[in-house]
Amino acid sequence: MAPLSLVLSVRAGDPSRLSSPLLAIALPSDKPLPRSLGALDRVLSGALSRAIRQKDFKGARDETLLILNANRGPQRVLLVGLGAAPEITAMTRAASLAGRKANAMGVQRMAFWADALDGTALENAAIGLSLGSWEYRDLKTMPPVRERSKPLLEAIIFVASVRGAAHALAAGVAVAEGQRVARRLAIMPGNLCTPAHLAATARDIAKRHKLKVTVFGRKEMTRLKMGSFLAVAQGTPQDPKFIILEYRGGGRGEAPICLVGKGLCFDSGGISIKPADRMEWMKFDMSGAAGVLGAMEAIARMKLKINVIGLVGSTTNMPSGTAMNPGDVVRAINGKTIEIINTDAEGRMVLADVLSYAARFKPQAVVDAATLTGACVVALGNTATGVLGNDQSTIDEVLAAGKRGGEPGWQLPMWNEYKEQIKSDVADIKNIGGRGAGTTTAALFLAEFAEGYSWVHLDIAGTAYTESDLVVIPRGPTGVPVRTFVEFVRGRAR
Repeated sequence: MAPLSLVLSVRAGDPSRLSSPLLAIALPSDKPLPRSLGALDRVLSGALSRAIRQKDFKGARDETLLILNANRGPQRVLLVGLGAAPEITAMTRAASLAGRKANAMGVQRMAFWADALDGTALENAAIGLSLGSWEYRDLKTMPPVRERSKPLLEAIIFVASVRGAAHALAAGVAVAEGQRVARRLAIMPGNLCTPAHLAATARDIAKRHKLKVTVFGRKEMTRLKMGSFLAVAQGTPQDPKFIILEYRGGGRGEAPICLVGKGLCFDSGGISIKPADRMEWMKFDMSGAAGVLGAMEAIARMKLKINVIGLVGSTTNMPSGTAMNPGDVVRAINGKTIEIINTDAEGRMVLADVLSYAARFKPQAVVDAATLTGACVVALGNTATGVLGNDQSTIDEVLAAGKRGGEPGWQLPMWNEYKEQIKSDVADIKNIGGRGAGTTTAALFLAEFAEGYSWVHLDIAGTAYTESDLVVIPRGPTGVPVRTFVEFVRGRAR
């Protein structure tokens, strides 16, 4: 089943004149009803002003109130709260909740209104509507047609003026489609979203946007001497894939940005096998790769004037008679030797070779994303992404990009004192440094292979997916880190 996109458009004028199954209105808390909604209030016999005056609707974050309309105009009006003194990304959240409610109601068309909706706010509204309405139905047996709920297919966003809105809408649609690519890949079970499927997705993106794509398998990686990556892949019969997707929107010879993603399509832990409880969630261990492919989709749609290269290292980590063992020593592409202490610290071994390979492009910056450590979830929970790197100015750029995109990050230390934990007795480095400061020691391991360029690491273990319903989106993939990637690249584009 082909994934459905949400068709988004803009319209100026009076929302009371629109005949639509649903009109969602985003309002801040403790504010009077905007004058521009006066006509709609009259159509609803004063229901809007009455709800606000009587405190039936206070505009708190995630608050909703549904009003049915028996007169002309929209059939239903859904009030959605923005919260007190809302930040610009609050619009994404409110629109996402509106899109999710619309999808649950089974309406195929809706409209969205908020005061002074233009520029970044319009872009965020478009992203939010897509984020909330997205649903993965491919593997469920559908009920008879007459009993089947209809997905949301179209949303009209009201703007003060259509003039100048096209660019913001297009940017919002680009990011929304990128998030849809990433979330679809992440939600798919590991027997369907294989390394080969990630490679096929990269080829599809390349074909539609005229990008260059290169895919290396086990044979090619052996010739490249990617011993660290291949050590992880040696336990699985599936052919590992190293995917390189090149977008050339900048000048010839201009140094690119490299976006790097960990693509473990399933992580059992290998010989150091994980507990059975909740192991099914390890299909999300390729969320970094999904984020790279989603970001490349968005960047290509935006036609940004910059060169960007997406690099994805993808395999599965399985226990078998050929799997790597604790105590083994392997050699990475840059010549450094790695002692394998724990086979469940496999993502950093894949990234080691990919980050080393990235140096060949002489990048202006490299940003990687990986569901790398449980320690990051312990430290930051499910709200903030862990951010570490070797260049403070680039780290600051990435933190600012995450803030703009509603994907907050928090910098963790990478002090030299922590390096003692990953010293090996028999090799140049070992792949795990014990229980303490696990996110930092994992990043310090990566830093050994991110040499010769500015590099930032995003540990998205706690933010790429959610095991509980978040009100605005259900359990499953969140779309992180697509917006962080895109905002960082946009910030450097000419």
